[in-house]
Amino acid sequence: QVQLVESGGGLVQAGGSLRLSCAASGRTFNGYVVAWFRQAPGKEREFVAAVRSSGGSTLADSVKGRFGIYRDNANNAVSLQMSSLKPEDTAIYYCAARVSAVISTSDVWYRYWGQGTQVTVSP
Repeated sequence: QVQLVESGGGLVQAGGSLRLSCAASGRTFNGYVVAWFRQAPGKEREFVAAVRSSGGSTLADSVKGRFGIYRDNANNAVSLQMSSLKPEDTAIYYCAARVSAVISTSDVWYRYWGQGTQVTVSP
């Protein structure tokens, strides 16, 4: 059983940066795809980014060039570096994990979820 805990959310002005972290307890992230999803008020949860155990990653088109996802195997964590933030990035950001070598952009394929962290970007 993997337990995920997100941290690093907060309030930032448009154009600013934030770094989210997802820490795992119970097991290591080896063999897991770790992803970030987000859900804005009144909208469905959407894929943001994911990284394989090998390090290969995928980013949503809406965040390419602004966000990066990184694994920190030494600390059993995955971070989401967000820059050039826009008000439309405002959402609750969730970390999720699945036992696989294949990235999925659909949240139905992720078994383990964190509690979420709020990111608010002001104009």
